[in-house]
Amino acid sequence: MSLHQLSLHKEEWPLRKPFRITGHEWVDLDAIVVELTDGTHIGRGEASGVYYLDENTNSMVQQIQDHWNDIENCPDGDSLREILPPGGARNAVDCALWDLTARRQGTNIWQLAQVEPGPVQTVMTIPIRETPEEMGEEAGQLSDFRNLKIKLDHQQPVERIAAIRAARPDANIVIDANQGFTLELLREVLPHFERLEVSMVEQPLPRGGDDGLEGFQSPVPLCADESCLHLGELDQAARRYQMINIKLDKCGGLTEGLMIARRAQEMGLGLMVGNMIGTSLAMMPGMVIARLCSFVDLDGPLHLKCDRAGGLTFNRGEISTPAVALWGAAG
Repeated sequence: MSLHQLSLHKEEWPLRKPFRITGHEWVDLDAIVVELTDGTHIGRGEASGVYYLDENTNSMVQQIQDHWNDIENCPDGDSLREILPPGGARNAVDCALWDLTARRQGTNIWQLAQVEPGPVQTVMTIPIRETPEEMGEEAGQLSDFRNLKIKLDHQQPVERIAAIRAARPDANIVIDANQGFTLELLREVLPHFERLEVSMVEQPLPRGGDDGLEGFQSPVPLCADESCLHLGELDQAARRYQMINIKLDKCGGLTEGLMIARRAQEMGLGLMVGNMIGTSLAMMPGMVIARLCSFVDLDGPLHLKCDRAGGLTFNRGEISTPAVALWGAAG
């Protein structure tokens, strides 16, 4: 008899407005939700996949279907790492396992993960808009958020940050280039970013094209995202970057996310937790990682027209878990 029964389905959630980064634009969130039940308790996990690895809801569903029996007999996240590769499918299953375990044992995710609970401050992401002025105007409208994450590409990066800094002299600004710079452009813009008091630049160069960062002395800390998908890529990333962005969709769940976080801390690297846009069901496992991070990017639900009932609470950029937990609670 199986340890638990598996079910999954696809969901679509509309965004408030189009979300544009280097080379991509979304108008809605496509996700899968995995449910695992032991007949009494139900654990759930959500994933949207890794778009730049060509993951989508169909590919994730197929991957889970191909390993259905093994997943139903999988006792924990460590064993799951032997069944599914890193990616969105494993993330959804892994997070469902954590949720089910907490409910079955009558405990909560904080005790299971051995992480202190508490609220965190998230960035609010400003996607690429047509002009620097539009991005500055949007930044000015986000006065409730003291931490802003700015999406950039190769077009007018300094002008865009200057417009945002003028509108928000009080804000902590981080940049995400989503692989959109060249090394030459990075060298050119970094002194300007330093002058504009940018706190960090995330993934400036393409994955596989960032070997020029080895030995590079950046005046602004650089953070690996696409260049560090999972634990096996951490050592190389540590030679090129000062920080690591942990996203559960890319590393394959909370189990591996915690492994990366603790190993990175041992190596003296800074940490950030990110998201691929999602509902509160996808963000709540990230809250565990967030308690170990200097930068938190869990604003996914704020980009949706609506969120799940009983989701996270956002107040001037501070995220707190609700009284009745959607995920990871005793029950």
